Amino acid sequence: MHEILHAARQLFAAEGYAGLSMRRLALTLNMSLSNVQHYYKSKDILVDAMLMYTMNIFQAKIDNIAQTMQQASRIDQFNSTIEMFLDELSDPVTHGVFFEIWALAERNVFASELMDKMIARERKTIFKLIQGLVPDISDEQAKLRAVLIVAQVEGLMLFRLHKNVPQKEVAEIHTALRKSVLNLATVP
Repeated sequence: MHEILHAARQLFAAEGYAGLSMRRLALTLNMSLSNVQHYYKSKDILVDAMLMYTMNIFQAKIDNIAQTMQQASRIDQFNSTIEMFLDELSDPVTHGVFFEIWALAERNVFASELMDKMIARERKTIFKLIQGLVPDISDEQAKLRAVLIVAQVEGLMLFRLHKNVPQKEVAEIHTALRKSVLNLATVP
């Protein structure tokens, strides 16, 4: 199944929702259509599974940061998580998947619900990292700040930095983002 989801991500990122068909996916994988449909009965079920697969990849990377950095400060863990998000959103496949879901979510209830799941998961992850870092920040304030941090990171993806912006400017924007989200996480 991971092979199907991986290929679906590639097609979805390159061709968008309209370009992803069960038949084309089967051809890409050199499988029968019925074999693909055995695992995913419809395109929407496939897209849902593909997005969950993508979110699980992110979560595994976040869990790995937490596990390998157990002795590090939570701020260092937070910074490493932000770096992981920036690296992932700079990847053309990840960028293509999220850009397409964002666009689709504006006019499609199914895609909107998927996006809501993804955003909620990201906010929860960031909230857990910043909760209690600064005693003067209540849980409610930390939740609000997590929303703002996710919005800034996701906003960079929508800004399409990797397409037309010179690398020097991308580096400057990433530096500014790091400073901004660190302030949101730590300044009372």
